[in-house]
Amino acid sequence: MDASSVVRFSQSPAILPPEFEPDMEKIKRRLLKYGVDPTPKILKNLRRKEIQKHNRRTKRQTESETVYTKAQKQTMEEEARFETLRREYKQFTRTVPGNKSDAGGDGGLIVGNPWEGIEKVRLKELVSGVRREEVSGGKSRKENLKELKKILEQDLRWVLEDDVDVEEEYDLTARNDDVGFDPAKRWRNEGEAVRVLVDRLSSREITEKHWKFVRMMNQSGIQFNEDQMLKIVDRLGRKRSWKQALAVVRWVYSDTKRKHLRSRFVYTKLLSVLGFARRPQEALQIFNQMLGDRQLYPDMAAYHSIAVTLGQAGFLKELLKVIERMRQKPTKLIKNLRQKNWDPVLEPDVVVYNALLNACVPSRQWKAVSWVFIELRKNGLRPNGATYGLAMEVMLESEKYDRVYDFFRKMKSSGEAPKAITYKVLVRALWRENKIEEAVEAVRDMEQKGVIGTGSVYYELACCLCSNGRWREAMLEVGRMKRLENCKPLEITFTGLIAASLNGGHVDDCMAIFQYMKDKCDPNIGTVNTMLRVYGRNDMFIEAKELFEEIVREKETHLVPDEYTYSFMLEASARSLQWEYFEHVYQTMILSGYRIDQTKHVQMLIEASRAGKWSLLEHAFDAILEDGEIPHPLFFTEMLCHATAKGDYQRAITLINTVALASFQISEEEWSDLFEENQDLITQENLQKLSDYTLDCDYASEPTVLNLSKSLKSLCGSSSSSTQPLLAIDVTTQSHSEKPEEDLLLHDTTMEDETDTKSEAWEFTETELETLGLEELEIDDDEEESSDSDTLSVYDILKEWEESSEKET
Repeated sequence: MDASSVVRFSQSPAILPPEFEPDMEKIKRRLLKYGVDPTPKILKNLRRKEIQKHNRRTKRQTESETVYTKAQKQTMEEEARFETLRREYKQFTRTVPGNKSDAGGDGGLIVGNPWEGIEKVRLKELVSGVRREEVSGGKSRKENLKELKKILEQDLRWVLEDDVDVEEEYDLTARNDDVGFDPAKRWRNEGEAVRVLVDRLSSREITEKHWKFVRMMNQSGIQFNEDQMLKIVDRLGRKRSWKQALAVVRWVYSDTKRKHLRSRFVYTKLLSVLGFARRPQEALQIFNQMLGDRQLYPDMAAYHSIAVTLGQAGFLKELLKVIERMRQKPTKLIKNLRQKNWDPVLEPDVVVYNALLNACVPSRQWKAVSWVFIELRKNGLRPNGATYGLAMEVMLESEKYDRVYDFFRKMKSSGEAPKAITYKVLVRALWRENKIEEAVEAVRDMEQKGVIGTGSVYYELACCLCSNGRWREAMLEVGRMKRLENCKPLEITFTGLIAASLNGGHVDDCMAIFQYMKDKCDPNIGTVNTMLRVYGRNDMFIEAKELFEEIVREKETHLVPDEYTYSFMLEASARSLQWEYFEHVYQTMILSGYRIDQTKHVQMLIEASRAGKWSLLEHAFDAILEDGEIPHPLFFTEMLCHATAKGDYQRAITLINTVALASFQISEEEWSDLFEENQDLITQENLQKLSDYTLDCDYASEPTVLNLSKSLKSLCGSSSSSTQPLLAIDVTTQSHSEKPEEDLLLHDTTMEDETDTKSEAWEFTETELETLGLEELEIDDDEEESSDSDTLSVYDILKEWEESSEKET
């Protein structure tokens, strides 16, 4: 061993920096602080994690302190860029099909650029191969044509579809980091495919019969197994796209290749989506479909879903049938019934009975509440707080207020703690019985017992106070409500309080609350509409006009006039007989794009037309017809009276032909009442001519036209062309006064010729003249029939003749 080696081995080892050692006592104290027992295993794991954290921190500090020169940075950037290009080129070459070593030249063609999409590359490859075979005189292979067709139908969506979303497309460079990425597929993974499909379906109203729906489903690349279907239906339900969710389930399971994939859980999820969208009819159809298939037969979860949906909709009879079906065995006609001993009979639980009570609320079936509690007792079920609360609500809607208080006491005696919603029902019951002090005490009792109130309880109490003229006390309840979470916005709260004061008859309180509201928040359009209703129904037209013109002039985004704004302003103008301003508001409403509401505006338009604004009624009538709707009967009757009064009988006949084909009918009494109401505008002559024109009506056999004819005949007496014989004539009195008869009739006929050339004398046959003793009178066959209402009728002539004969005798 030489000296150098001795010197080398005799050197002292390099001094290593001391290893980091965490403070174990500090770790123990932290564990004991959070109630964790510091066992050796826990301490060992925490020590290892602290050391790893320290090492990472030290490494980051060292890297940050390292300073690179400009040349080193440039070299590192070039190396990173080279690695990226090499990775992209390898990825592209692996995707190009074909064998390069094939001597025949039939392998894959290297076409296009690496940065182009794979769809364009494959299309160029196929087209180039087809053109090359055409130039060489060969025939194109069917495989190439089929593959080209597949690309055009599936991959090249940008060519065939006009509603492409750019966000759905992903370039090749964004997917290079995925290990198992196949460029022939469109999406990254299953979750992305489901998300894109849900977004595309929910963006439009589409059903399974639409060709775009079928293409979306086929292009998604999803297998539509149970897990995927649950995700799709659930996400469509969250987007409130129940039609698309229903279409997806129908389309997937209508395919014969996927019938074996049908799942009860998917249909149950669909029931919950339809229930959330308040579609009880569609949910009932799906439930009946489940009852007819062994593979889809409903379980308790499905019964819960359909029961809650029917209960919220108030379908009591259908829900009772569902409960009855739960206790019955399935029929023999059920599909896929293979197990002989299969027995899916179930008994209703508390959820189903609560849904039944909920269905009794709109129909006010208060007797069903006792039956529900009897059934619960028979089945050994204990009512919960929701059961008592729903029973109280049923009794409240049925106006059985004593029973509301009874169920509230039973709820407390059974050990169930009343919730805030229960106190809301109690306050409303006390409000309806005008027990204001008791309602206030009930809310204070709720606060003392530690029940966390909701905004609806304080809002209900505030409305109760406002309806009784105690709006200042109601403001205190609003202050308590503001401190709670998830309460109504102040704008909606104050609007409800104003409406409650109006219903209670406290108009001054309404204006006081409105002024108080302006200091707390900005009124919205709902508040403005409520104040317009207050002003309009209390003859305060000037205040309503100022408020309306203010919101129209300012044009703020939260105060855009809607259909209710114009409707209340029209009502205020009509009540004050301000027809000029009524016309101005009507024109503004039409120019703003709003249509006529026949249930609200028809009577006001008729009153405006009678006040001289006839053009408004005609415009509304034409607008309703252009929208494809049937105008209200009052439109037809008012326009018919106006046309008759003006002598426009052609217009009247057109209206009669139109109303004859309408879905409604007008009785004879209604026609008679109409003409009697308008007797100051329509004369007897107008009615007589209208009766003559109705004979030429195209739909004279329709009930409405027949009733009109009967009414006109009863009002006009006999028709103008009457030729019926006179039956009620006393022959024994004819010979006593022949001269007065002759003079009377001669005078009558001469008066007709002198006064009205268009009128005509009554025609008598020879037999009638002999009967009257007037055989010396000549009969003029060329004279036209008279329609003048001033001309005496035959019965008037006979009456005068009888009176004159009695005087002479």
